Amino acid sequence: MSTSAFDIRLSAITAVEISEDSLKVDLEDGRTISIPIAWYPRLYHASDGERRTWRLIGKGKGIHWPELDEDISVEHILTGIPSGESQPSLKNWLDQRQQENR
Repeated sequence: MSTSAFDIRLSAITAVEISEDSLKVDLEDGRTISIPIAWYPRLYHASDGERRTWRLIGKGKGIHWPELDEDISVEHILTGIPSGESQPSLKNWLDQRQQENR
């Protein structure tokens, strides 16, 4: 039995742009990748200000949103892996946000 593996070139993120419906990242190797923010429920439910408050982590191998407690790696972006957050966890987070905004 043979198996195949592929090598993903994890180029660092150099720029991040977030719109109402997509997350776009520029990579140091010249690629630009765009993914729907619906893949990341915390980004989807965030305010514009919260979406704009991010920083690069791991020498550009990921993005962190401190106000949302959300991290997205370049590996997940390149391989098309959406958020793995469970529905109960997301519900708790949304309930907590609603209570804080009262």
